[in-house]
Amino acid sequence: MWFKNLKTYHLTSPLSLDADSLENALAEFSFRPCGQQDTATMGFSSPFAAAGMRNATSLHHAANGNFWLCLKKQERILPAAVVNAELAEKVADIEAQTGAPVGKKAQQDLKQEIVFKLLPQSFTKNSYTHAMIATQHDKILVEASSDGQAEAFLAYLRKALTSVPAIPLVRQSLQSELTQWLTDKAPEKVVLLEEAELKSISEEGAIIRCKNQDLHSDEINLHLESGKLVQKLAIEWDERLSCLIHEDGSVKRIKFTDVVKEQTADIPKDEIAAKLDADFALMSGEILAFIENMITVLALNND
Repeated sequence: MWFKNLKTYHLTSPLSLDADSLENALAEFSFRPCGQQDTATMGFSSPFAAAGMRNATSLHHAANGNFWLCLKKQERILPAAVVNAELAEKVADIEAQTGAPVGKKAQQDLKQEIVFKLLPQSFTKNSYTHAMIATQHDKILVEASSDGQAEAFLAYLRKALTSVPAIPLVRQSLQSELTQWLTDKAPEKVVLLEEAELKSISEEGAIIRCKNQDLHSDEINLHLESGKLVQKLAIEWDERLSCLIHEDGSVKRIKFTDVVKEQTADIPKDEIAAKLDADFALMSGEILAFIENMITVLALNND
């Protein structure tokens, strides 16, 4: 399992966990499939099962003091177009029989009846949010591309563990720091790639997005001199991974280099459990090293 996006949270006080108590706590909020009239359900599921291993049942996996969890969501897919088409047909039939228009309240009641009838017949869609609790680093790392997805995971974790004293690792914009990497010099281990997004501080907020662009070119320098600040910046870190850092501290499009991935390449593909365990142990170590380095170079303070 290799995280592709990252929302990082700092634990303001240590979170004491052991495998048995964590498993029992998660079991209280384990996933159950949608019932006939459920539009969506959510709960903890086996991270190994979500990663492709059949018959996996444990709701967490531990490696090197880090706990891998997975929140599963199942939604019923009932397109609005289908509901509206059946509603229109029913309204037309009623109006033809009665000779009177169907009011808004009556149409709303009809719509609810249609949804009630069609829900059990609808398809379901599954989605997964993976996360890691790094107790030795006082961090929770959620593989999420949006705040809403990450907060949904934390909400369920708080239900299971009663208290999770987590705050966002980054609580202020990193525009100035990322801009300085362009105007001055990138930190040690950081190589700037050819992608960025710059935004004007004026009320109009003009935005410049560039790809395959030399970020030290005269064109980019002109934008910086006019007062634009960096919103997103593509980097490679320590020849270990590349990513897109956002000014809110989120990290997206993480790609680990071959130097990293080759370390577990010799594990046979049919040894799924061993491969998942090794990949998670390797990935968690690399991600945590990256995060700790970013805390240092960005002078992040969570005291």
